[in-house]
Amino acid sequence: MAFRKALKRTAVIGGGAVATVFGLSQLIEYRKAQARLDNVAAVADLNVPYAEEFPSRQAQLTALRTTEEFDVLVVGGGATGAGCALDAVTRNLKTALVERSDFSSGTSSRSTKLIHGGVRYLQKAIMQLDYEQYMMVKEALHERANLLEIAPHLSAPLPIMLPIYKWWQLPYYWAGIKMYDLVAGIQCLKSSYILSKTKALELFPMLKKDKLVGAIVYYDGRHNDARMNLAIALSAARYGAIIANYTEVVHLLKTKDPQTGKEKVCGAHCRDVITGQEFDVKAKCVINATGPFTDSLRKMDNQQTQNICQPSAGVHVVMPGYYSPDNMGLLDPATSDGRVIFFLPWEKMTIAGTTDTPTNVTAHPIPGEDDINFILREIRSYLSPDVEVRRGDVLAAWSGIRPLVTDPNSKDTQSICRNHIVSTSDSGLVTIAGGKWTTYRSMAEETLDAAIKAHNLSASPCKTVGLLLEGAKGWTPTLYIRLVQDYGLENEVAQHLASTYGVKAFDVAKMAHVTGQRWPIVGKRLVSEFPYIESEVGMVVERQMANLFTSLTRIK
Repeated sequence: MAFRKALKRTAVIGGGAVATVFGLSQLIEYRKAQARLDNVAAVADLNVPYAEEFPSRQAQLTALRTTEEFDVLVVGGGATGAGCALDAVTRNLKTALVERSDFSSGTSSRSTKLIHGGVRYLQKAIMQLDYEQYMMVKEALHERANLLEIAPHLSAPLPIMLPIYKWWQLPYYWAGIKMYDLVAGIQCLKSSYILSKTKALELFPMLKKDKLVGAIVYYDGRHNDARMNLAIALSAARYGAIIANYTEVVHLLKTKDPQTGKEKVCGAHCRDVITGQEFDVKAKCVINATGPFTDSLRKMDNQQTQNICQPSAGVHVVMPGYYSPDNMGLLDPATSDGRVIFFLPWEKMTIAGTTDTPTNVTAHPIPGEDDINFILREIRSYLSPDVEVRRGDVLAAWSGIRPLVTDPNSKDTQSICRNHIVSTSDSGLVTIAGGKWTTYRSMAEETLDAAIKAHNLSASPCKTVGLLLEGAKGWTPTLYIRLVQDYGLENEVAQHLASTYGVKAFDVAKMAHVTGQRWPIVGKRLVSEFPYIESEVGMVVERQMANLFTSLTRIK
């Protein structure tokens, strides 16, 4: 009844349906309540074999070697692969996941840190009357809301400013941003709004003042992508999936179908990258979720198969925090070559990116100087002349390879829709390719639906909508205060632990060493400028199945 009353409060303003403040607030609260109910329903009948401690990596490898046959073997430990493992194990399928490096060591940790529907894709959908792109945006906005609900410690809404320098652009962009709100519907984070020039400069004082007309602010989500990926993988392990990093697939195992005489994929021959030991992992179904390396695994299945991925490099740079406000992002909707640039606050720094250029697939892509300089040029065009944008201010840069799905003959990656495809080969290899970080869960659901159908697996329905991820249950925005009061941690360190590990932050605090000082009582920093403490290394190595080297580089 309350929901129907809230719907009646919707008003039609300026030719577009915009919920009134009161009505929208109730709709959002309804959505949150519904998400909590979804979570209760999802968790109610789930078995949690590892409610306390996770098995060690060695125990996981032993299980991989000794298990007679898994229902599903997922290859790839990025967001999509981890999502597939979590979806499979919560459907009561015997699940395994192998990753040749560390979880989220590739593209999934090199994103723009946004959870978004894709403003530019909605623009293309409207301008080109492309229904497929419209549905992709709609799906992504639904997944955005779900991700913010299931991992509140790792994600949060972020206001993003769109500066306007020409009067005619104001109604054009306003209509587009309002459409973005409308497509989100009741899952709209906060309604977008217009700012005057004075107010825009007050909120974003680094902006170029000359010819500035005003600005539009809309909301998307941001998240800690590497930790989010790990939370998904750990959640899968919590529910009983056997997961192992530094375990690569050497080749696929096949057997002949006695009825048809055709070869069928029945597992993979794997190698422990650390020890060199090799072993077979048998499975009824193998899922290829290797991102940019999708075609490599497909060619293990069939050398004659045609490529379906066209890799594109997305470069980001990290600048000092004074380049942006603490809690306001910036969108450049039309760069000099038509690409979109985001300018976002991140961990007291500023991230700027991304580029979109064709590239070759490598395990460790290196950002090119041309891409870095392109980003710096675009930054200069939006910032005040008082802010000297210097190459020396680039503190770090990374390149992530997007696994765009495309015709192998296409050369233009900028116009490619970042949708995904799920395909099953003649030998039964299930491949999930393309897509974006935000839609990892729905991609995993679609992949498992296809795998269950193709291999006639006995499984329950998908349970991942509303399913809280590792560290989320019991988390509150004020949890860090308890860490300060109960353990004597510095305020900044406590906030970092709470937003990185969620409720598991107490485990990190318990492992922290006494400083020998009056304050803080515990928590020795690894580097004085950053809130990372020594017990985090022990946490990720001992309890989160991370390799020591990767642990040190991941938290730096």
